[in-house]
Amino acid sequence: MNKTVKVSQFVKRQIKGSGKTYSELFSFDQIADIANEELHKNNFTNGYREGVILITISDEKAKNFICPLVKINNQTKLKAKVVKRRPEEESYIQIRALNGENLITDTVDLVLYHKDVLDETRERSTDADWELIAFMAIPSGIKMPMGPITMMRNQLELPGGTKAHYKSEEWANSVLFWQKYALLKSKEIE
Repeated sequence: MNKTVKVSQFVKRQIKGSGKTYSELFSFDQIADIANEELHKNNFTNGYREGVILITISDEKAKNFICPLVKINNQTKLKAKVVKRRPEEESYIQIRALNGENLITDTVDLVLYHKDVLDETRERSTDADWELIAFMAIPSGIKMPMGPITMMRNQLELPGGTKAHYKSEEWANSVLFWQKYALLKSKEIE
């Protein structure tokens, strides 16, 4: 298996102010280099389907990623709005917390898609065998499921999704998790 990792255009939306995990220390290329190094050591787990893998960073490097998650409580103010990730995708309702404290990053999952998976939807943006398409900061004690919107897009094979089928327990765990946690809306974004 050829093990080259490059940066997908899709991951480049994960910047400060985006409401997504980001790093002020590492560039996207440096994160891809970390993924490439771990991939060569076979330090990965299989993702939700063949051709998707996760590389978990749990050392000091993980502390350099900002986690956008907050725990929802009675004081949490939420805002919903209709958005699109990309012009060719369907709109969806995005919910963000307007207040709360970011949870502290414990580990970071780097999500890599194989070129064959990206070719299915014509979303490959490099010549590499693997592309870094996302990274997620995960707080201690939390098992973060895939979001239900992403699961819906994948299972229904909507534009922007990659073919997958989820068990009812996976759906239920995703909905339950996102009833307890929200992504903090950055003050820099309106």
